[in-house]
Amino acid sequence: MHYLPLALAILCEVIGTTFMKESQGFKKLIPSLVTVVSYATAFYFLSITLKTIPTGVAYAIWSGVGIVLIATVGWAFQGQRLDFAAMLGMGLIVAGVAVIQLFSNTTPH
Repeated sequence: MHYLPLALAILCEVIGTTFMKESQGFKKLIPSLVTVVSYATAFYFLSITLKTIPTGVAYAIWSGVGIVLIATVGWAFQGQRLDFAAMLGMGLIVAGVAVIQLFSNTTPH
């Protein structure tokens, strides 16, 4: 259950980033509001996460999973292309997150 708030934080951040693109530089009201609310919610859930998961580990997971999800959303819904180098890099990010999850014994202080 320690990872549920982190998963929610990541999901909100992905939604916020996706709608940030749709806001066209904060010129469209609804996508801009979705962006702001999503990011505020993401940081709220991240703050809850940091009570039980070390900051470095939480941020590594947040960043890694977020990058892959945002790239996937961009590819699936916004017509962005992912070349081999991009997919390889994201694979390495996923591998890094997996290493942290499987082998790290880092605990909060």
